[in-house]
Amino acid sequence: MTKISETAKKKGIYLLPNLFTTGALFAGYYSIIASINGKFELAAISVFIAALLDGLDGRVARLTNTQSAFGEQYDSLSDLVSFGLAPSLLMYTWSLKSLAVIHPVMGKIGWLVAFIYAVSGALRLARFNVQIGTVDKAYFQGLASPAAAAVVCSFVWVAVDHEFTGESLRFVSLAVTLCAGLLMVSRFRYYSFKTLPFKESVPFVWILVLVLIFVLLALAPAKVLFVVFGLYALSGPIMTLYGLRKKRSKK
Repeated sequence: MTKISETAKKKGIYLLPNLFTTGALFAGYYSIIASINGKFELAAISVFIAALLDGLDGRVARLTNTQSAFGEQYDSLSDLVSFGLAPSLLMYTWSLKSLAVIHPVMGKIGWLVAFIYAVSGALRLARFNVQIGTVDKAYFQGLASPAAAAVVCSFVWVAVDHEFTGESLRFVSLAVTLCAGLLMVSRFRYYSFKTLPFKESVPFVWILVLVLIFVLLALAPAKVLFVVFGLYALSGPIMTLYGLRKKRSKK
């Protein structure tokens, strides 16, 4: 009887971390609804809320020692909706569908690029899942799906804040969506920030830097997020090219 109860406990579902995952999934799904209803700024913000909750679920699971195989799979499915489908649909409904005005073929290119972004997110998540425990934790292979979603959604957020229409930026939107999607499935290395010494003492200046970041986010959240995640997206190719150049110089 004891063995059966222990087995059932191991196979059970932990509430706390999966509650955060459900919250992230809800925010991602709400972003889709907001995009369909033409509330594009709200759709973009919802994806950032999903990213915040997604970052918390894993940390809560580790702190409370409630990691589970179910939680890992549930988190991946939530990420696919929040950082794959939601940004893809947001970009399509806000901008890419207007390509059909130019020519029917351009309209097809618009939704195909949106699909490329969505399927790239799915492939990125699948590759990440099979590489767990076999790759360097300090780096990601390819742009992480939350970061790619942040680039796409902050771009829309900035454009809406400055009263640009999706139609006027449709070719820029096409490039941003395609690049973000391809970076997810690329082999570029991105720093994961998992090796930062959170439990160790740091210089006082780091506190001032954090305060400055919070102030900037309060003043212009859309612009700051777009700049930060845009630079992060560019860091992968830059680091890779720098590494290749360094290797060639040694030869």
